[in-house]
Amino acid sequence: MLRIGNITEQRELYGSSPPSVFAGRAGYPFINIGPSTPLTVGDTSLYDMPEKWIDLGLEDIISFRMSMVTGIKRVRIDNLKDPFIDRIHELAISIKPVDVEIKLAKPPKPFLKLYEHEPPQGPRSVLESFKITSNPRVLRVVDRVYNDPNIKARDAIIMLYFNGIPISSIQRMLSVGALGRFVDRKIVPTRWSITAVDYTVSNKLIEEIREYPVMSGYRMFVRKHYDNLFIAILGEGKWSFEWMEAWYPGSTWNPGSDNVIIEGDYEGFHGRRSYPSIGGCYYACRLAVAEYLVRERRQCNAIVLREIYPGFNIPIGVWFVRENVRKMFREQPVIITNKFSEIIEIFDQYSRIGFRKWLMNSRLLRRIVFNESLTRFLEKYKE
Repeated sequence: MLRIGNITEQRELYGSSPPSVFAGRAGYPFINIGPSTPLTVGDTSLYDMPEKWIDLGLEDIISFRMSMVTGIKRVRIDNLKDPFIDRIHELAISIKPVDVEIKLAKPPKPFLKLYEHEPPQGPRSVLESFKITSNPRVLRVVDRVYNDPNIKARDAIIMLYFNGIPISSIQRMLSVGALGRFVDRKIVPTRWSITAVDYTVSNKLIEEIREYPVMSGYRMFVRKHYDNLFIAILGEGKWSFEWMEAWYPGSTWNPGSDNVIIEGDYEGFHGRRSYPSIGGCYYACRLAVAEYLVRERRQCNAIVLREIYPGFNIPIGVWFVRENVRKMFREQPVIITNKFSEIIEIFDQYSRIGFRKWLMNSRLLRRIVFNESLTRFLEKYKE
């Protein structure tokens, strides 16, 4: 949590919500939920759309996130008949900013809350009243799933995604309890809804990917961004996926150690049965990988590695992983080759850790190297 200055002392606020809603998880099934808005009127959509943040400076993102004030109210997750939740739904399903009036019990506390999963959250206070003062704009497909009493949340998420609704908008709708069969709808804490949507959409895409031809050869992608290095290696084989992170001393999750901390998780052709220990960034990355393979209509072994260097020491949410990997796959690979040895030859030009250390920690890299060695041995044996 960071203390910030220049926060309004007002209790009555007026602004255009991007739209944005935050749902906490403390005290579950009784949680805090409420609308967020900057004290600005107009097009504020950028304030809560991570899909558009990748080319912005981190200081800019933090600046407009801390300018958004949230009014929170304690509710039970299944109490969707509360008129307050009706207004929250009206706000959350809009595809455009919505003008709101918010009255707080006290002026907001000047703190910026930083999370592993969610984007930074600005100052907040207990909500006394909340009014929508402009007409929300609801797309037809959103209206359809919102008012369908029988559509399952999974099916609604997938329908919205394939109709071009941004991932962040779907996550917001799921969080406020606006998706799913009427009898099953519940408010979902924001951090859980983020991972649930990444998981659900990528699962659907992977179902398709498993039916595609196997990619031939190897492709290596590289992206450097804000003291982070992302490397993706895509290679021959049926669908499998691995996400690994290496945190240097002085970075967000390794502030006090003298050693680089490496961790990760993987899945084979049939997926995982347990939640990955590395957290929601696993599914954020998996979604970006799956989107690329669907565009290419190929399946492969997919390994994505992330090196986090000193200086990157503020948690800003899993969107950072999703959008960086998406951006990386929109660029050309640094190499396309039929020989994995050529990947190894150039790997250390980009990685500070080096191929050898990644190989010691990566299950799928070891599998590729073993298969390559076995292939060369068998070819020599045939001679």
